[in-house]
Amino acid sequence: MADYIFRRLMKSLLTVFISITLTFLIIRLMPADPVSLMVDPKLSPEVQAQMRSNFGLDKPIYVQFGIYIANLLKGNLGYSFKTREPVVLVLLQRLPWTILLMLTTLVISLSVGLPVGIIAAKKRNQIFDRVVNVLITLSISIFIPFISFAFLYVFGYRLHLLPTGGAYTPPPSLGFKYVLDIARHSILPTLTLFLGNAATIILYSRNSMIDVLKEDYIRTAFAKGWNDRYVTRQHALKNALIPTVTITGLMIGSMMGGAIMTETIYAWPGVGRLIYDAVSAMDYPVLQGAFLMLSITVVAMNFITDLIVAKLDPRIRLAGGRA
Repeated sequence: MADYIFRRLMKSLLTVFISITLTFLIIRLMPADPVSLMVDPKLSPEVQAQMRSNFGLDKPIYVQFGIYIANLLKGNLGYSFKTREPVVLVLLQRLPWTILLMLTTLVISLSVGLPVGIIAAKKRNQIFDRVVNVLITLSISIFIPFISFAFLYVFGYRLHLLPTGGAYTPPPSLGFKYVLDIARHSILPTLTLFLGNAATIILYSRNSMIDVLKEDYIRTAFAKGWNDRYVTRQHALKNALIPTVTITGLMIGSMMGGAIMTETIYAWPGVGRLIYDAVSAMDYPVLQGAFLMLSITVVAMNFITDLIVAKLDPRIRLAGGRA
């Protein structure tokens, strides 16, 4: 088990390094100059050249990359071109809002998706299952910006039931009122992300449960006279969860990608909105720091998912033994 963890950890670190390198290069291939966006074009070329030198943009790319890696190893992500604040501080200010949105969406998606998927599998080809399949298709097919603007129009502008943007109503309230205010503002962005993610969990849990229920050991359990609930809980659920756990880990990455659009549309002050603003301002350090954080999050979730799956499925052979 220790050898397996070590090999997976090394692969994860290599993946993060490749991601850092590609992000660094792709950002600098953008057809724009961050200095030209920050200064008055009437400034003399000498002044603009001095600003490029101050930001280290006058050096060759390989030198910039070496400096970036050296600073990264020290925990220094640089300073924002736009606000002149440390990138670490900028990310820490936005990260709690994204974590709140992601965790809320994930918990609700799992709480709804797993039971619905299991019930649909046990009622295969019945009315409930057919309705669920239709809803899954619709939810996965819906374009996030479309459903976001639809929610804003219906619940915000027409019915005036929910806020149309932000994470709270300024100035912020105190105590429990503040919590309720944040909860109201989070309903629409959470619901937007919930639709596609819950549909994915339902789909995988349903299909995996159908496959498991066909296995010989399940038929043997029923032949012994055990009731349906016991067989499902004690025998079928554990193996049916394996694909669902895997897709849930991978879903974290897609949720972060969806959060960029969702947070931008709903003006939610998270990392997704930060990335959008940084792209507009060509803020290299903030973009690099944000994508580094996303890469680490995705790789870490994949690493944790592999370990959980290895524990759930004893048939997976690890180096030196079984999980």
